[in-house]
Amino acid sequence: MQIKKITGLVILLFIMSSYTTVHKFYVSVTQIDYNESKKSVEIISRIFIDDFEKLLKERYDESIELMNKDEEKEKNIDYYINVYLAQKLKIEINGKPIKYTFLGKQYDNDIMLCYLEIEGINSFNEIVVENKVLMEVFEEQQNIIHVKKGKTRKSLILERENDKGLLNFSK
Repeated sequence: MQIKKITGLVILLFIMSSYTTVHKFYVSVTQIDYNESKKSVEIISRIFIDDFEKLLKERYDESIELMNKDEEKEKNIDYYINVYLAQKLKIEINGKPIKYTFLGKQYDNDIMLCYLEIEGINSFNEIVVENKVLMEVFEEQQNIIHVKKGKTRKSLILERENDKGLLNFSK
């Protein structure tokens, strides 16, 4: 039942983002895939550009504009994104906190895709994801997490009162 609810919410997110840049709901979607051949965890976090820009302006620099063509400003923005995500998106694998590498970002219409990677993961049974992205800016913020390992896919919906969840892949 919860998977149908999550799938419906994700479909709604992408339909709404295709037709308008103004939205009345606050959601991000983070896809976490275990790549067995590379022994890595690949992460793509999708966040509305206008919401993230608002956060960066409030937190770091009022002059920040995402989708800016100035390379020097883009380097600063990447730095701020990396620092922010390291504070707000935390992952534990098999009970151990794991640091990821921010690989970069790209823009797709009104969505920013952030690419992250964790290398040297031989396998895992449990993954804990804490995602507080944008929760200090938007009280209604929800962060949807999808984790795929092999053919198994599990999901979480994280909110301000419940910003951390455990997924067990040993069963």
